[in-house]
Amino acid sequence: MDEADSPPYGPVAVPEDGPPLERFNSVFYVREVRTDDDRLLYYGESHVSRRSLLEAVWPSFREAGYDVRLARTNDGLDVLVAEPMSVGVDGVPWKNLLLFVATVTSTLFVGAYAWYYIPISAIQENPLVALEAWPFTAAVLGVLCAHELGHYVMGRYHGVDVSLPYLIPFVFPFGTMGAIIRMRGQMPDRKALFDIGVAGPLAGLAATILVTAIGLSLDPITIPERVFVGSTEVIQFNNPPLLDLIATVVGQPSDYSYPQTVNPVIIGGWVGMFFTVLNLLPVGQLDGGHMVRAMLGRRQETVATLVPLGLFGLAGYLYYVRDLGLQESVGLWAFWGLFSLFIAFNGPAHPIDESGIGWKRQFVGLFTFALGLLCFMLVPIQLMTA
Repeated sequence: MDEADSPPYGPVAVPEDGPPLERFNSVFYVREVRTDDDRLLYYGESHVSRRSLLEAVWPSFREAGYDVRLARTNDGLDVLVAEPMSVGVDGVPWKNLLLFVATVTSTLFVGAYAWYYIPISAIQENPLVALEAWPFTAAVLGVLCAHELGHYVMGRYHGVDVSLPYLIPFVFPFGTMGAIIRMRGQMPDRKALFDIGVAGPLAGLAATILVTAIGLSLDPITIPERVFVGSTEVIQFNNPPLLDLIATVVGQPSDYSYPQTVNPVIIGGWVGMFFTVLNLLPVGQLDGGHMVRAMLGRRQETVATLVPLGLFGLAGYLYYVRDLGLQESVGLWAFWGLFSLFIAFNGPAHPIDESGIGWKRQFVGLFTFALGLLCFMLVPIQLMTA
């Protein structure tokens, strides 16, 4: 728990906008109440466990418009820290806007060079030629933003303080490493945890299916001969089953023979499917971790311990049995094995109310994981001879 300074004790003065002390004095003896800007600090002694205390006082503080957490002073005194719940975006979200502009820029330049085959010399001479890659940028950022906005909208619906999406600019192959949101308040119950967790993958997959169908209907790109001069190997992005299924439904090819390749808009769909698989890993603060925590309760921790082992086993299988190299998906799954091992220690969000989520949400969860399996590829990328 956090630590705080002990106050000089005196008469208990209850702020007018705070919950009445009698609402929770059976579980928490209040010695003093202080204000710190817009925060309320209740110093005292808990009569019950930390989880029982938060579960008991949460409704009173939430009704008064506060989010509450438990801290502790240096000398062992318990402190209920109440902060006003955020109801929207305060001021101009400059950090979000700057990252958005940076990511639009990075995806335009990476898209122009890597997916529309515009020579780097042409881009250096006239950076505006990178605007030719705007369909690629719109596709990639469209699916990523839809995913994160799904979390955002559902978080606001449940009264959880969530931030706007933060896009992350990067370099090859997509110009971005994805997007994240921040959840800054306590999670009220398992239903809210599930709804917020599942909203991202479902919204992202809806955008992914739309983007993929549009991309399949567009003309393919012709690869210039200069791309293969002096090169004998190229990186191939393999199709997930969902992409081939969409291609079958719309009656369009999903593969072309050299010198043609798919329209770069389809790459936006590929990115959406691949990030869906990673986000649905049932571990830590990933969407899958939140969903399984809501669906199974504390048994999620057992599931989470198996994820790194499964990913390391997958990397070992590709390396020793399939005889693939580190750059051919082996390193990818090994990295995510290490990453999942790291985030497993932090665990998912822990809701205040541990009541079950009901069979309807359980069904939606299973359906979402089934869609995730349609996005899974044993070998997402591999080296091919040109």
